[in-house]
Amino acid sequence: MAIPTEPIGSIPRSPQLLTAMAAHAAGEIDDARLAAAQDEAVRDTIQRLEAIGAPVVTDGEQAKPSFATYPIAGLADLAPDGAVIPFADGHQRQLPVLTAGPFRYQVHADRYYTAAARHATVPVKQSVIAASALSLLYPPAGIPGYTREEFLADLTDEVEADIRGPLEAGAHVVQLDFTEGRLSLKLDPSGGVLDEFIALNNRVLERFTDVERARIGVHTCPGGDQDSTHSLDIDYAGLLPKLFQLKAGNFYIQLASEADPDKVLAIAAEHLPAHARLFVGVIDPIDPRVETPEQVRDRILAAARHLPPERLGTCDDCGFSPFADDTSTSRETAFAKIAARVEGTALAARQLGL
Repeated sequence: MAIPTEPIGSIPRSPQLLTAMAAHAAGEIDDARLAAAQDEAVRDTIQRLEAIGAPVVTDGEQAKPSFATYPIAGLADLAPDGAVIPFADGHQRQLPVLTAGPFRYQVHADRYYTAAARHATVPVKQSVIAASALSLLYPPAGIPGYTREEFLADLTDEVEADIRGPLEAGAHVVQLDFTEGRLSLKLDPSGGVLDEFIALNNRVLERFTDVERARIGVHTCPGGDQDSTHSLDIDYAGLLPKLFQLKAGNFYIQLASEADPDKVLAIAAEHLPAHARLFVGVIDPIDPRVETPEQVRDRILAAARHLPPERLGTCDDCGFSPFADDTSTSRETAFAKIAARVEGTALAARQLGL
C-alpha cells in the first residue's frame, strides 16, 4: 500500500478476556489462567486484523490494564489520590501518586511486543506511554529523600528502556502516547506545562539516533474514554507547533472527529518537520457509526491537498478502549471501522495514482 496505515493501540478486550479478568480479580482463577486468556485474546486480535488486510498490527493492548498505567501495575509505593483527568461527560480517571523512590517500571513494553510477534505474520507496532504522562505521578509536595529531579532521571531511564526494548526486538515502530499534550492546555492555558512536557519527552528522545527516531512516533488526541473526550474543546493551534518540536519521525493526530480538519491540516503543513510523516486520523472510535471506505478515502484526499501523499499516513483517531473496563465500543464495531480504514486508504492511494 503506497499510503501507510497503522492502528493506534487499544481494541476492546474480548468477552472471554473480560470474564477471565473479573474471575482473576475475584480470586477465582490464578495468574497462569489469566495469562493464558490474555495470550488467546492477543492471538485472536492479531488474526482478525490480518484477516481484514491490516498491513501493520498491534496486540490491541489486550494484556494491559490501561495504556497509561501498565508500567506501574503492582508497584507497592503508590497511593490512589493522584492527578484527576476530567472528561466532558462528567466521568473522571484518576492516576495514583508515588510515595517513595526510586521509581522503577514493573513491566516494560518489550514483553507485550514479544508476545504479539509470536502470533503475527506482518509488522507489529508497539505503543508505550510517554514520560510526560508518568511525570504526573510525582506529588506536588515532594517525597522525603527523593527529589523530583531524581525521579525524572529515573523516569527518563525507564522510558528509554521501554522504547528501546521493542525497537531492538524488531518492532515496526514504537509509538509514544501523548494524550496529555492537548489536556495540558486546558489545565494551563499559558502553555507552561506543555513546554515542560515537550522538554521531558525530548530528554528521552534525544537518547536515540536519527535512524532509531525514524521508527519512533508520537500520538496525540483529546482523549477517548467511555465515548467521551477530555480536551476536544481546546484549539489544536496551541498544540501542534509545539508537538512538532518532538524529536520523532512520525506523528499520529486525531482528525476524523475534529470540527475543522482543514484548519488543522494547514497548521500541520506549516509546522511538520521536513523529515517526518503525518498519520491523520480517518476513523472516530467513539462514533458508533461505522465509516465507509469512501468517507475514509475522501478524508485522505482532503489531507493530500495540504501535504504531499508521500508524507501522509492514516490511523484511527485514538485507541478504541484505552482502559480495560471501557466497553462503550464493541469489538465488532472496532474491527469494522479498522476494515474501513484499510480499504479507504487503498482507495485513496489508487485515486492519487500511487
